[in-house]
Amino acid sequence: MNAANSTFLIISSVLVFFMTPGLAFFYGGLVSKKNVVNTMLSVFFICGIAVVLYAAVGYELSFNGDIGGIIGQVKHFFLSGVDLAALQSKELGINVGTYLIFQMMFAIITPALFVGAIVGRMRFNFLLLFIVFWSILVYYPMVHIVWSAKGMLASYGVLDFAGGTVVHINAGITALVLSVFLGKRIDFNKKREHYNMPWVLLGTTILWIGWYGFNAGSALGMNEVAVQAFLTTTVATAAALVIWMVLDMLIVGKPTLEGVCTGTICGLVGITPAAGFVTAAGAFWIGACSTLVSFCFITYIKPKLKYDDPLDAFGCHGVSGIVGSILTGAFATKAANSSLTQNGLFYGGGWHQLLVQLVGTLFTIVFVTVVVCIIVVAMKLFVKIRVDEKEELVGLDQGEHGEFADYTVAPKLTDIEKYGEEFQGQLAHLNNPKS
Repeated sequence: MNAANSTFLIISSVLVFFMTPGLAFFYGGLVSKKNVVNTMLSVFFICGIAVVLYAAVGYELSFNGDIGGIIGQVKHFFLSGVDLAALQSKELGINVGTYLIFQMMFAIITPALFVGAIVGRMRFNFLLLFIVFWSILVYYPMVHIVWSAKGMLASYGVLDFAGGTVVHINAGITALVLSVFLGKRIDFNKKREHYNMPWVLLGTTILWIGWYGFNAGSALGMNEVAVQAFLTTTVATAAALVIWMVLDMLIVGKPTLEGVCTGTICGLVGITPAAGFVTAAGAFWIGACSTLVSFCFITYIKPKLKYDDPLDAFGCHGVSGIVGSILTGAFATKAANSSLTQNGLFYGGGWHQLLVQLVGTLFTIVFVTVVVCIIVVAMKLFVKIRVDEKEELVGLDQGEHGEFADYTVAPKLTDIEKYGEEFQGQLAHLNNPKS
């Protein structure tokens, strides 16, 4: 076992784990005050359920055996009998246990990303069960398809260094589908104040730091590819931050903290599939293009589609993930990673890798859309998906059923008048529709 590489991967695993509470702060700061605790709970509880699922069947379904290039086989329930000390990679000197822990962290953060699309509307029991079914039927198959040696897209030659398809397009498309099934918020057209913008900045900072474990860690060792991934992650993210800020200045009239933080996330997402395959110059263009396309989508296209994704989980992760995944085929170069079999379009490799990336991206979109639709339709037969109107208006932190009653952040409100005249009128209408 290579001690240096193993230590590097363990540190990277800690950084990736840290991203989930960072995301809780990011989303918690963006939502309205009445849903802060519920939103943060809906992100953080995944740290428990995802670990249990991954240990039980997730690692096996992702990496053990192969069924049609789509999914693995469960032969060691709860890892019973798995030799954690066996070498996962002789070249890098990392063992199965270290690699398993690193991959487990990805299984935590990925479902947390789509929580931003369902805040304030989805019942907790539906979300809990959905994450279980989604992990088994969507996430583990995507990991196997893209990252397992015998996976269908891996065999086809699709490049995904750290999760453009597996994590971001996957979570982004899931967010879009859930938004459509849930429908619009009751107060969809009314502008809401964010609860705590300093939390948004804190969450963004934690995510950026954690992303180094996400991207550089995917080199699986302290080597030149890890250094390259660290550099490209930084350059792409900085470019995206600046581009969004300039767009805000030109279109909104001033820079905004929300815009800077959103641009940062878009850059991180966009470079993820390409981090270990491109140069700093390629990273700049991927970061710039990712944030530009996401900005245009969120600003101009999303309002016309009129679906309700409150925190733009699809607009950031889905759209930037799609851009980054496709552009990997344009900017990938052997100069950045000698293991590549051919260069991308802009480095003399022709159209082949770009078309391969396009196929991989389209497959991910279709696969995730179809399976998520099946899961939601089946679950709705047995579990109610959306909270009651009164609970939605009052806020899930103060829900009548007490599911999310935790007042350590939001003080307990005993009188509906404390919600303001707007909610009084809406609730009065619900209680007496003829008025």
